[in-house]
Amino acid sequence: SAWNVHSILNVLHHLVDKSNINKQLEAYNQGNSEQIQDVAGEFGRHSLYKMLGYFSLVGLLRLHSLLGDYYQAIKVLENIELNKNSQHSKVPGCQITISYYVGFAYMMMRRYADAIRTFSNSLLYIQKTKQNFQTKSYQNDQINKQTEQMYMLLAICLVLHPQRIDESLQTTLREKQYADKMNKMQRGEMQEFESCFMQACPKFVSPVAPSLDSPDAPQEPARLQLQVFMEEVKEQKMLPTIRSYLKLYTTMPLEKLAGFMDMAPEEFRNYLLAFKHKMQNVVWTKGTSGLEGEFQSGSEVDFYIDKNMIHIADTKVARRYGDFFIRQIHKFDELNRALRDE
Repeated sequence: SAWNVHSILNVLHHLVDKSNINKQLEAYNQGNSEQIQDVAGEFGRHSLYKMLGYFSLVGLLRLHSLLGDYYQAIKVLENIELNKNSQHSKVPGCQITISYYVGFAYMMMRRYADAIRTFSNSLLYIQKTKQNFQTKSYQNDQINKQTEQMYMLLAICLVLHPQRIDESLQTTLREKQYADKMNKMQRGEMQEFESCFMQACPKFVSPVAPSLDSPDAPQEPARLQLQVFMEEVKEQKMLPTIRSYLKLYTTMPLEKLAGFMDMAPEEFRNYLLAFKHKMQNVVWTKGTSGLEGEFQSGSEVDFYIDKNMIHIADTKVARRYGDFFIRQIHKFDELNRALRDE
């Protein structure tokens, strides 16, 4: 009876049901503010029950993530607009926790573009507001730890699904502690993937009490999730090398490129199909639910095969420097104001 997942789920769901928080959020999202009191019910009208219900949804996100049910983890938040400032935005620790668990769930669901967007938004928020919680707070250590974990997970996602991110985040990732790890992962070192995953993942739990006879039982849930993640990584092991070759040419016979990779043409064709498949991700575009989205290609190069000839097109968008200069001008203005105030 020391650990019973059903008891915890019952408590959290009971608070969600008693407060009618999902109905309240639905009414709020539809712009029917006057209906909120009607659907709130006897308990939901009280601020205490409303907040208990709201943050119970966050608790369910964490619990389902720790149990490895990533789809359900994001689904419980389907009435909370994750891409807008909401009730959770008023509590920095809560906002960062939500971003960490939602981003991790996206990564494990192979929705790398959404994971990168979630981690990037949260890390930029931390950069802008870190002076607000730098004081000795009971949450400070937890926020710092989750920040490090999110940088690690962002590095993993960028290796598996390269794309452009904010310049300030890119600068941090170029630091030695992250750059070395990313270089090793890009070279296909499986041990580095395992190490980074174990450092950045949450502390998974088993839905049943662990066996007291086995000393390794508490680590079993983490090993299972690592195994799932590493199977996906192994499927993508050759893709960075294939991508680097495709960037060099506009047309290339399939047999010739297969020869560069020391593979039989048919085997290499399978890897090209895998490249196409892995670069197609479901990406959130609009809607309240984080599960919504449409398939988009995240690759900088696109290609098709016609009669054993690979035709390659560069889809990379020209870099825009305007945003970078505008950001630096704003930083310079803030620095000037701070100096004048002193």
